[in-house]
Amino acid sequence: MPKRLSLLRVRPVALNRARGWLTAGPFRVACALGPAGIVRVKREGDGGTPVGRFALLWGYYRPDRPRPDAAGVLLKAMRRDQGWCEDPTSPRYNRPVRLPATDCTDKMWRDDHLYDLTFVLDQNFSRRAKGRGSAIFFHLARPGFTPTAGCVAISASDMRKLAPSLARGAVMKIG
Repeated sequence: MPKRLSLLRVRPVALNRARGWLTAGPFRVACALGPAGIVRVKREGDGGTPVGRFALLWGYYRPDRPRPDAAGVLLKAMRRDQGWCEDPTSPRYNRPVRLPATDCTDKMWRDDHLYDLTFVLDQNFSRRAKGRGSAIFFHLARPGFTPTAGCVAISASDMRKLAPSLARGAVMKIG
């Protein structure tokens, strides 16, 4: 059995703060970041990708699409009514929610394929602080690697190669 990858490292690209390199074992792939680049102090809506070391808590996959292999990371089937609360005033801030929800601004079931395979990073999740960022995921990139809202995104083909090698307890180190 090939060695499982326990550390994914994300570093910025020079001259384009919304782009980066993700390295993990033998993988070195381009990634999209938030338009503000990697930020030391994360604030809700700032467009920054937070610096830090974050566990991959679990992943979501679209059950109407081919099931991905994610090896050591727990995968949950996404529901059509899946959302994520990004309202810092809500008691459900930075938590999965069922739609419709007045305090939800991120719809997980998307037509653009970005969240076909999405990993939840433990950024402001286990120890929440209101307004310190929500819905920071590791997901699929748009064509051209246009900026995310603050997440880390790689191409679907790179994700199909990387995800099966992830170890249980894998972490992403950003910055």
